[in-house]
Amino acid sequence: MSARPCRLFAATVLLALGVVSSATADEPIRRGLGPEPDSLDIHRAQGLTAINLLRDLREGLLTFDAAGEPAPGVASDWAVREQGRVYEFSLRPEARWSDGTPVTAGDFVRAWRRALSSESQAVMAGLMSDVRNAQAVMSGQLPATSLGVEAPDSRTLVVRLVRPAPWFPEILAHPVTYPVHPASAEPAVTADARQAREAPVNGAYVIDEWTPRSVIRLVANPQFHAADAVAAGRIEYYPIEEPNTELARYRAGEIDITETIPAGRYQWLVENLAEDLRISPYLGSFWLGLNLRDADLGDSAGLRRALALAVDRQTLVRVVLGAGERPAWGIVPPGMAGYDAARLPAAELSQAEREAEARRLYAEAGYGSERPLRLELRYNTSGLHRRLSVAVAAMWKQVLGVHTELINEEWKVFVNNRRMGVVTQVFRGGWIADYADPASFLDLFVSGSELNNTFHTDAAFDGHMVAAAGLAGDERMRRLRQAEARLLETLPVIPLYYYVSRHLVRPGLGGWVDNVRDIHLSRYLTLPP
Repeated sequence: MSARPCRLFAATVLLALGVVSSATADEPIRRGLGPEPDSLDIHRAQGLTAINLLRDLREGLLTFDAAGEPAPGVASDWAVREQGRVYEFSLRPEARWSDGTPVTAGDFVRAWRRALSSESQAVMAGLMSDVRNAQAVMSGQLPATSLGVEAPDSRTLVVRLVRPAPWFPEILAHPVTYPVHPASAEPAVTADARQAREAPVNGAYVIDEWTPRSVIRLVANPQFHAADAVAAGRIEYYPIEEPNTELARYRAGEIDITETIPAGRYQWLVENLAEDLRISPYLGSFWLGLNLRDADLGDSAGLRRALALAVDRQTLVRVVLGAGERPAWGIVPPGMAGYDAARLPAAELSQAEREAEARRLYAEAGYGSERPLRLELRYNTSGLHRRLSVAVAAMWKQVLGVHTELINEEWKVFVNNRRMGVVTQVFRGGWIADYADPASFLDLFVSGSELNNTFHTDAAFDGHMVAAAGLAGDERMRRLRQAEARLLETLPVIPLYYYVSRHLVRPGLGGWVDNVRDIHLSRYLTLPP
């Protein structure tokens, strides 16, 4: 796709308004992005790269501050009533789309109905399932107009929930809850990438140029309600899938912030670029997903447990990854306030004991040297994912005799195959918290969830999640822990490690604050003097 239409669109908007930010003449801040974004339609995007880019281009009722904490966005303030079941938001009168038209409460109503309608349900629509009638709308039982969101006037948005949800404000900073411009396609989600890229936006930046697989150039949006506080007038994002390539470009001075660091280079970076290296705890878990529709994997929890126990997590985090990651024995990562995470019982065993138990379970499931298990392990293009997949396959081979074929796929192909569940057996998986609550991880495994790529179905687990939904405080956390413990019995995924955020940041670059959400909006960043 030509980059010219995107550049012309941004230029036309800025010239039509008669305002071009003087900051656009500044040197750009250059950021590594990771893989090419899967979509810029807020209701199609699900990859982290797309979400990070959308946070620069658009804004919801809430946003994030420089420290990665939820903060007022389009909503200047809000009131909570009826014991947490009703939220009333007051929208900023100065909130504008990049074409100069006001952002109204109706733009949110339109967007939410579009996201949840059964005809055009957004990939991440489940985040909004606590809104009144959301479940019925998603299933097609009720029309989108029955959704519990209304606009009494252009600057007031009222949202009604089915239960108290203390994490709800944080969800409102996620792109799936952002407003839709009146001229944007509805009710269907657009499949036109150009249309999604050229749609008016309401965030700190607009797209100036997009060259696929090369560079995405942003310029400050003069219509943004906090335009005067946007520090950097120009941002350049570089889609780079290979971390070693990203490191080379960073060392050459071509980018100022990397999205990650290469596997196996942590110690070298500590010794050579210690001032640039930023390692921080992160609310994310990495696992291998198991397609439970597969006859071999789906029929035997014992076999799944054998595969889990055969992996030496200490070796993975120390040798293969080597950037401060922690071995994972559960689904929910550390750092959730008030939550005592469940763990696989095997966490208390030695690695030798785990491997002995793995061999016993493998044989009990009917496999051995005469009948070895044959698996395909899929991962998206990444040196790190390849290293990890090779290591896991070697461990399975050494401990159990499993024959594993590694299949590398481009991101969009990988995501589609994982979602369809037809050709996949084992796949690279994991999750980054959409909000700081255990349910952000556990909801992925509820029967029928759009994001349930393992096709896990378990009445006991679902029952715990339903019960937790009606509770609050410590009682809710205890029930969620029971749900996680049950999940570790059925084992639709093999937990491997808990994430840390890993970046190289140019010394002297201002506005970067390490945080557990690893959210760093470009609007707060400044180049060294």
